[in-house]
Amino acid sequence: LLPTIRWIVDSYQKGTRFGIHADTDGLIAAGSEQTQLTWMDAKYDGLAITARYGKAVEVNALWYNALQMLARFYAKRNAEQAKLYKSMADKVATNFRKLFWNERSGYLNDCILPDGSVDATLRPNQIFAVSLSFSPLSIHQQSSVVNVVQKDLLTPFGLRTLSPQDNRYRGIYTGPQQQRDQAYHQGTVWPYLIGPFVQAYLKVNGFSRKSKKKAAEFIEPLMQHLTRDGCLGQISEIFDGDYPHKPRGCFAQAWSVAELIRAYLLINS
Repeated sequence: LLPTIRWIVDSYQKGTRFGIHADTDGLIAAGSEQTQLTWMDAKYDGLAITARYGKAVEVNALWYNALQMLARFYAKRNAEQAKLYKSMADKVATNFRKLFWNERSGYLNDCILPDGSVDATLRPNQIFAVSLSFSPLSIHQQSSVVNVVQKDLLTPFGLRTLSPQDNRYRGIYTGPQQQRDQAYHQGTVWPYLIGPFVQAYLKVNGFSRKSKKKAAEFIEPLMQHLTRDGCLGQISEIFDGDYPHKPRGCFAQAWSVAELIRAYLLINS
C-alpha cells in the first residue's frame, strides 16, 4: 500500500483538483464558497448549506496524523524519509495550534478561510484532533476540546453538528428537501461521531476504569437502538438534534454501526 499512500500524500502536498493543496504554513487548504468538499456536503439549488472551505479542522488533523504515521513507518527503514515527514508534521502542528486554537472559547475553530479570517463555529469536527493516534494539541487543549464537545454537542445518540446556541441551529430534520438539507449539518445528530468522541474521551482520561464506565453510559442508548428500534441490528444515519432525538435519514448506515462497534471495543478492551 505504501506507493499509493505516498502518492496521496504527495498529491495533497503539491496540489490537486478543487484547489486542494498544502499552503506555505503546511496546512491543507481546499475549495471555495461554491464547493462542499468536506463530509458536511449538503447543497441545495447550487448553494452550499454548510460552506466549509479554506482550511478545515478535521482535514488538517487527519493530515497531521498521516504525516506522523509515515514518519513512524520510516523511522527504522529510511532516516532521510523519516526526517522529511517528521519535519512536515512538526510544521503542521505548530501552525495548527496557532490558527485553530481558540483560547477565549477553549476549543478549536472550525475553518480558516482563504483570507485568513476565522470561522469559530462550534462543531464536532474538532474531535478528530483529539481522537486520532497523533494529536497536534497539548494535553490541556485536548481535554478542553472534549469538555466543550461533551457539554454542547453530545446527545444520547451521537454528536450534534452545530451548537444549539448558534442562531443557525436546526433541531428537527423533516419537511421538503430544502428544509431537510438546511438541517442536515446544522444541528442534526450523527451517531458515527460517537466513535471518535468515545476514543477522545477515553484518551484524555487515561483509559481509566472510571472513564470506560462513563463511556459505556454514553453508548447505551445507541446499543438499545441497535436491538430495539427502527431496523433491528442497524443504526440510523442521523437523529434530530432536539429531544426526543427521533431517528431520521436512512435506517441502516454502515459507518454508524461501525463506529458504535469500535466504541464498544475501546470501552471493553
